[in-house]
Amino acid sequence: MTDKILSVEGLTIEFRIGGRFFPVVDGLSFDLARGEMLGIVGESGCGKSTTALAIMGLVEETSGRVPAGEIKLNGENLLQTSRRRMRQLRGNDVAMIFQEPMSSLNPVFTVGEQIAEVVRLHHGASRKAAMDHAYDMLCKVHIPAPEKRLHQYPHELSGGMRQRVMIAIALACGPSLLIADEPTTALDVTVQAQIFDLLQELRDATGTAIILITHDMGAVAETCQRVLVMYAGRKVEEGPVEAILTEPSHPYTSGLIRCTPHLDRDPPAQLPMLPEIPGIVPPVTELGKGCPFRPRCPHAHARCADMPPVIPVSANHGAACWLQEEERAA
Repeated sequence: MTDKILSVEGLTIEFRIGGRFFPVVDGLSFDLARGEMLGIVGESGCGKSTTALAIMGLVEETSGRVPAGEIKLNGENLLQTSRRRMRQLRGNDVAMIFQEPMSSLNPVFTVGEQIAEVVRLHHGASRKAAMDHAYDMLCKVHIPAPEKRLHQYPHELSGGMRQRVMIAIALACGPSLLIADEPTTALDVTVQAQIFDLLQELRDATGTAIILITHDMGAVAETCQRVLVMYAGRKVEEGPVEAILTEPSHPYTSGLIRCTPHLDRDPPAQLPMLPEIPGIVPPVTELGKGCPFRPRCPHAHARCADMPPVIPVSANHGAACWLQEEERAA
């Protein structure tokens, strides 16, 4: 991949549970190019947000650790940097939009002050220059009446506007990487579409690479170039969006796509009958040595007792499933 911004290689993240450490992300690897949008999808608890926290250097050291792997941002290994250096990188080079803006925005400071603080901290701008930049950022994220919103508090804004403020804060210093962790949670579908359109527009305008963490396969189809599917802390499939959505090569990916409603295909009366993936994701304390999806997989067989590697399906497309090796042999 040319012009690589981010390289994650063999990342393992463990958390302490009952006095022992268990992997919640296990051997994860992927790359991201400048200006590219990568979707990371999977059920709750599969390690998507934990991966994002590790990239941001926010894994809680009292309960978690990163015993293996590399996270290189613009060639710099973030797992070997000091806390001071990580504070410099956060906001300047890598930024994150969290799921719920009301828990991320400070209720006692105005919107303008919170955007300006980032600029003053990282760029040493004067208060006036920082507030001017905050106004410009509100304009860029298409908040109506930005001169008014600049002096309002988070509780005075709608959910969609608060999320736009979070995007403005994240992009205030022009980071090369933006992580959007479920950025449309609790927003209605119209506002969700607006937020996704805004992320695409800002990516095209600035060249910022974006990791979109989501459950929404439709959003991935509309906004991303590539998709990475995670299950139980592991990568089970990765490839171009069109290839993944039209010809999924892992049974779990196929199940996720079947669970997505299609109004042009299914009459509304049939929507409650959408197929589901039987069973639940096993807790990390009960994961065995084989394929973690084996208990829920309709194609499971004896060889699944061994963990499959990511097997190439085509150029830039691979799936961690023994079925791919069998199909290639056939």
